[in-house]
Amino acid sequence: MSHVEQGEHDATNAYQSLSETTAHDDPRWAFGTGFEDGLSLGEAEITAPVPEGVDAADLAAYCQMLGDDALIYSQQLSEWVANAPELEEEVALANTALDLLGQARVLLARAGHVEGADRDEDALAYLRDQAGFRNVALAEQSDELDFGRCIARLLIFSTWRLALLHRLLDSKDPVIAAVAGKGVKELTYHRDYAARWALRLGDGTEESHRRVQAGLDWAWPYVEELFRTSDEEHRLIEAGVAVDPAGTREEFDAVLAQVLDRATLTRPEVPPVGTIGGRSGRQGVHTERLGHVLAEMQSVAREHPGATW
Repeated sequence: MSHVEQGEHDATNAYQSLSETTAHDDPRWAFGTGFEDGLSLGEAEITAPVPEGVDAADLAAYCQMLGDDALIYSQQLSEWVANAPELEEEVALANTALDLLGQARVLLARAGHVEGADRDEDALAYLRDQAGFRNVALAEQSDELDFGRCIARLLIFSTWRLALLHRLLDSKDPVIAAVAGKGVKELTYHRDYAARWALRLGDGTEESHRRVQAGLDWAWPYVEELFRTSDEEHRLIEAGVAVDPAGTREEFDAVLAQVLDRATLTRPEVPPVGTIGGRSGRQGVHTERLGHVLAEMQSVAREHPGATW
């Protein structure tokens, strides 16, 4: 028997941590997302009425935006399964992907119910074409199994999404508020994980510094899109359902400045990826990478429509 007696908690054992439950929380929420049939989130049900004064189409679109960001980035993070530099990092990245998948499932289920088109979470994930997705471009890019890119993007994405979900805790839509309540805990870990690796790599060897700086340079052109506000968001901000992503920029910049300074990394000075006629991911205009993601993610569902397993 190891130095940790049978039945005792070992904080260094990732597998034990993933399989445990407590009286207050279920760390395996993403493994099936922690809700039973009916998609119950405590007091917040997927079938909760649309808040008064809120356009159902706008709410469905917003849930798709938040859900698609999580879904597509989760799919891209899954590339690291069996490819991470260490087993512990593989577990950590896989669990991060599962956390985001859990958020995506609830948000897409809410979107499907609200739009009233008889589309469930699976239909929204597997049967929409590229133009129907509303995720930001940062989520759909491939790390190409470069760990420096992986950490740079995770730091950027988790810092931005954590700031966003913090502000959505008071959303008038009960499902969005419930997802934010759970997601804040998860994203706090995601951001901490990425920040710790950024410090280790940035202030490590000459090669590790070069690799993570190159990762930042690669990801940074997609940052500007994170803070653009769509027409639906503008209307939902007035209704108290959404928050202005531009309002998270100050917090985002402050966190990144602190991490990059301690990691001896430089904030990139590169032009942002442009729009096409003022349209980008939130309006269904994507980079060529999304087509590759969907081809892989949707292949089984499209090959065997209606199949269950």
